[in-house]
Amino acid sequence: MAAEAGKVDPMHQFTIEPMFGTDGWQIGQYNIAFTNSAMWMVIAAFALLIFVAGGLKRELVPGRWQMAVESFTGFIDGLLATNVGPAGRKYIPYMFSLFMFILFANILGMLPLGIIGLHPFTFTSHFSATGVLSVMAFAIVLLVGFAKHKLHFFSLFVPHGTPLVMIPLIFVIELVSFLVRPFSLGLRLFVAMMAGHVLLEVLSGFVINGLNAGIGIGPVVSVLSFILMVAIVALELLVAGIQAYVFALLTSLYLNDAENLH
Repeated sequence: MAAEAGKVDPMHQFTIEPMFGTDGWQIGQYNIAFTNSAMWMVIAAFALLIFVAGGLKRELVPGRWQMAVESFTGFIDGLLATNVGPAGRKYIPYMFSLFMFILFANILGMLPLGIIGLHPFTFTSHFSATGVLSVMAFAIVLLVGFAKHKLHFFSLFVPHGTPLVMIPLIFVIELVSFLVRPFSLGLRLFVAMMAGHVLLEVLSGFVINGLNAGIGIGPVVSVLSFILMVAIVALELLVAGIQAYVFALLTSLYLNDAENLH
């Protein structure tokens, strides 16, 4: 939170700042310093590794940790089985990692660590991060599609039963729609996470300004804003899970196109 003279800048929380390596860490004209965004990506990846490690015990009577890992794995297995079919089982490791990485990233950015002086950074609120995840998913779809179907993969852009005269127009429309997928996939997650954090920062400004206003309506505004913040935080935790699910769901649907065409 950036508070100066009672003012809160809701966009300050999205500022990418270098942690170290600011001098001389460049490729061409681009600085490649280790940033706060990169640090929280590492933290999310490390949290995912710890979570998975807890599910590798293979105890006869599984504990809560092992059950949690197995439950999420079963959830991803069911998602792929429903949307891709038997061929989807080979994507379980990738889809599980993708879903859990986004979920951990979203939740870590919601932790109230500011009370100890550590401000979490939600890197999924940056299109540069969500865009890379969506481009990776799109690249896998292309690799699978062309590896399995060769040039017949282009039939994906001509739905079965399309009149001959309509094929050129439908092909262009379907191709453009297909190429927009990585943009829309990354944009959906980025917008959802960014909007929620902006709203929370604005409400925190109301709380601070209300308390600074002294006796009168200010404290009332602060209390009401704080109550609303608590409700929004609960909603944002729900959104964090939903957005991870939507990202995984759409990716599985795109993989279905690559595996089975239509």
